[in-house]
Amino acid sequence: MALSMYPVCVLVLYFLAQLSVDKADARDFDYEYITCGSSLKLMNSHHQVRLHSHDVKYGSGSGQQSVTAVDSTDDHNSYWTVRGKTGAQCTRGQPIKCGQTVRLMHLSTRRLLHSHHFQSPLSHNMEVSAFGDDGEGDEGDNWVVICSSGGKYWSRKTNFRLKNVVTESYLHVSGDTYGRPIHGQREVSAHPNPTDLNFWMAAEGIFVKPTVPFGSNVYQDHDEL
Repeated sequence: MALSMYPVCVLVLYFLAQLSVDKADARDFDYEYITCGSSLKLMNSHHQVRLHSHDVKYGSGSGQQSVTAVDSTDDHNSYWTVRGKTGAQCTRGQPIKCGQTVRLMHLSTRRLLHSHHFQSPLSHNMEVSAFGDDGEGDEGDNWVVICSSGGKYWSRKTNFRLKNVVTESYLHVSGDTYGRPIHGQREVSAHPNPTDLNFWMAAEGIFVKPTVPFGSNVYQDHDEL
């Protein structure tokens, strides 16, 4: 019986070893670009806080699920999965191009990072929420990746901005802090202008490597933004 379990144990240990490699700080990861299907944390470069959500609704504005930013590096409610824009296919492991439109799905609640023309509760910018059901919402879930590096692909190693296609505003952390019931968490909003407060970096995550060699025609043929 013990011998029959040996192959299973080897497979489990192999899986855990792979997970421990992938679940790492993005800047130490050996593949430079963010890919479709990866689940990662996004850290605001100015405030050093991570984009976060939870099943707590706004008490004003849209009344949708709130999106905040937290100091914690190990909160499981701060993972977001990279998906293609509404109605578009995004092949797992495909590197995301600078200027490409994507959606970010909150891993725990399966709602999408969203913005619209409601005011945010503290800074009175535009509200950012988590919206939709089981990973499907509307056009307000689409964000353009704006790279600061001038490269072709969304890099894990440099600052970037996310610009909402509906409001044309940038994912932003003003520094305003909530009281109860989410005491100490920072407001996340959408700001109409690019500033240092809407720069982000890739942080911890489970990163999907390409399934074919980088530079292959499989990636070059997917130019839809």
